[in-house]
Amino acid sequence: MHLAIKRISFYVLLVILWDVSIRIFDVPKIILPGPLDVFKSLRDSIGDGSLFSDLGASFTRLSIGLAIALTIGVLLGVFLAKVKTADETIGSLIIALQSIPSIVWLPLAIMWFGLNEKSVIFIVVLGAAIVMTINMRTGIKNVTPLYIKAAQTMGSRGIDLFFRVIFPASIPYAVTGLRLAWAFAWRALMAGELLSTGPGLGYTLRYASDFGRMDMVIAIMVVIGIIGVTVDLLIFQRIEKRVMIKWGLEEKKAA
Repeated sequence: MHLAIKRISFYVLLVILWDVSIRIFDVPKIILPGPLDVFKSLRDSIGDGSLFSDLGASFTRLSIGLAIALTIGVLLGVFLAKVKTADETIGSLIIALQSIPSIVWLPLAIMWFGLNEKSVIFIVVLGAAIVMTINMRTGIKNVTPLYIKAAQTMGSRGIDLFFRVIFPASIPYAVTGLRLAWAFAWRALMAGELLSTGPGLGYTLRYASDFGRMDMVIAIMVVIGIIGVTVDLLIFQRIEKRVMIKWGLEEKKAA
């Protein structure tokens, strides 16, 4: 509760400083609107239902892209961790691709798929699959050899060894990868939707920018930020913490 109060107080102070600065320096609304203008724009978007339409479209694309990315990431991560030649070749390519921002792939995505849903989902998949692959590979490679030797002593081999020892031991890395994959996918989605032709937060952001609606631009940015933080705090951080405690990597705080 104390942490929540501290955070709320910080953001309230931030909004007050924003509003005061706008008034003192008499900043034009076309450059930087005040908090009240942004609130009105957000209220209008909620009132006419456009915000919910955008959220529905964005989360549909995100769900499809993230599901594909996680599947690819887990399978490819396991493959790289278990096949040395693949790790030394494909693995180096994965590391190289990690340094390329998702938005850089937009021109290729448009050329390959056109201005449609496939391009956006492609960008989301790229944004999330690479980070999931790297975390899955790292998790499997960092399984304590003592666990493997102990299981082999008790007769566990091959697939049985993998599913009983290696994969469960790599779960903390996989959960961290899931959390990072969500964050990368969310950012990639916004980048991809900037050039989309249908409803979505990114599309509305570009539309507002084209027509000089800075109040709507900032309102959408606020929504994007709130969703990102809320999902991370309420879902992925909690899952990650529980897994860390269960696997003995973090101590449970006393109530």
